Amino acid sequence: MRTAIYPGSFDPITNGHLDVIQRAARLFDRVIVAIAANDSKTPLFSRVDRKKLVTVSVEHLSNVSVDVFGGLLVNYVDSKDGDAVVRGLRAVSDFEFEFQLALTNRKLNERVETIFMMPKDTFTFISSRMVKEIAKLGGDVSSFVPRPVEEALKRRFKKTRR
Repeated sequence: MRTAIYPGSFDPITNGHLDVIQRAARLFDRVIVAIAANDSKTPLFSRVDRKKLVTVSVEHLSNVSVDVFGGLLVNYVDSKDGDAVVRGLRAVSDFEFEFQLALTNRKLNERVETIFMMPKDTFTFISSRMVKEIAKLGGDVSSFVPRPVEEALKRRFKKTRR
């Protein structure tokens, strides 16, 4: 069984993330969406909330599960008997960081491969940061995120707009 790990902060999950997950689910027997702790970011949603939002967004994909992890990604991949790390690339600007990360992971564990996947062109401009900013300012994010995420963003920012 070939297992891919799709790590990220998913704060929140977007339709671009979902597109990459669906593509990976067609290529691998099992895909684990791994929600990571990232000390360099201050998340809008807790890891528990992000796990719930991702889980409901991928429930239609029978070979996809959702987990939360901390520590080194390569150690997590080993603990799940993973074969590959899936990373999404929206634009050339993503490539340099992702390339460095992939090479670092390879140095830490040669067995773990990194697969770069591009979302559909209609999702290449979407980022979680942009979605949060639009939602915060009261804009419509319905075409950028799954419905449960849209509702969670509305609830979160309704409190701050009062």
